[in-house]
Amino acid sequence: MLSKTFCYFVFVKQHFRLFLIFFLFSFICSAQVGGNNTYEFLNLIPSARIAAIGGNGIAIKDNDINLAFQNPSLFNSSMNNNLAFNFSDYLADINYGSVGFSKHIHKLGSFGAGIQYINYGKFKETSSTSEDLGNFYALEYALNLALAKQLDSNFSIGANLKTIYSQLYDYRSVGNAIDIAATYLNKNKNFTAALVIKNIGMQLKPYAYGNREKLPFEVQAGISKKPKHVPFRISLITENLERWNLLYEDTITVITNDPSTQQPKKEKKHIVDNTLRHIVLGGEFLITKNFNLRLGYNYQRRKELQVESRPGMAGFSLGAGVKILKINISYAWSSYSIAGGSHTFSIITNLSDFTSK
Repeated sequence: MLSKTFCYFVFVKQHFRLFLIFFLFSFICSAQVGGNNTYEFLNLIPSARIAAIGGNGIAIKDNDINLAFQNPSLFNSSMNNNLAFNFSDYLADINYGSVGFSKHIHKLGSFGAGIQYINYGKFKETSSTSEDLGNFYALEYALNLALAKQLDSNFSIGANLKTIYSQLYDYRSVGNAIDIAATYLNKNKNFTAALVIKNIGMQLKPYAYGNREKLPFEVQAGISKKPKHVPFRISLITENLERWNLLYEDTITVITNDPSTQQPKKEKKHIVDNTLRHIVLGGEFLITKNFNLRLGYNYQRRKELQVESRPGMAGFSLGAGVKILKINISYAWSSYSIAGGSHTFSIITNLSDFTSK
């Protein structure tokens, strides 16, 4: 046991140094998050529970299969034969969803398989002279195949392979991506820590020949904690660790001159503001074994989507989960701006509960 602990210490020490260099290097990079990549639908919130706690649940380890598709190292034996269905009524008549299944095989590990999709809706095609040419659709899919392995009572690792297909009008694209993850769980202290590196891959077939686009690569890390004798779990997730600057750079607003120097005034990028844009906060009130209330706050979403004169509930989310007989049902509402929000529904059941014993 002592030698195993020492090996873990050496591994973490060596790789933490590399991770720290990588993170510090991202401080000097100046790039915005949205609009720079293809297959952005891969980052959509997969389930109602995750949506309710702010959009990220990589550091909660229990028997929720939907969490494991965000962090593949969360797949475990308690999810054996779990089946999940998710649907989100998104913005502007867009909807997306997913189906997932998990199987645990002794000595091999826990496996997961699922498919996620987004439907942008039906569009009318017309010619330059307004002649009706019929309808066309825009759809994207990803097939997920995951594997997780429990290294010991505390550490687990996992990976998720995604095969992606996208059809936008007459343009089609195919790609592959992989997520890799590691999770630490201390059951005695109800503490979990996780690291996920998402969407490592490339377009195999670009929309236009010779024009390969980048995938939405991202590094995430987070922790969750449930205090002893308190029916509440809090999670703190940090996103986009591969880059520091998440501030929107306004290239349209005219820069005014400083009256004292008559030189152009440049707005300072606030360190606190930029730091908070990396953080997602979530909480779950574990009222009973079969009923939970959830809430979350996503600072970056609020700053990017709120209307300054009427910020409202932008960035906030809430929801609930209830178990009825053998089925877990969850609902979440996520506010994006005064223009609206999304409603997400999830159903999870275990097929083993329906077989005779």
